[in-house]
Amino acid sequence: MTVNQGLRALAGIVIMASAILAYFISPYWLILNGFVGLNLLQSAFTDWCPAMVMFRKMGLKE
Repeated sequence: MTVNQGLRALAGIVIMASAILAYFISPYWLILNGFVGLNLLQSAFTDWCPAMVMFRKMGLKE
């Protein structure tokens, strides 16, 4: 798995978890979806994301 694949997988997991929590617990969990979306948008332009640092330290290849 590469860093970009890991980043997409993490974003998908967090978005799905947030949607499930919003449905069953509280709609305020949708704020997390917004945060993930904004983070993905900024990483598209800057090519940097905090999760990428973590994935590189875990040994994922570029």
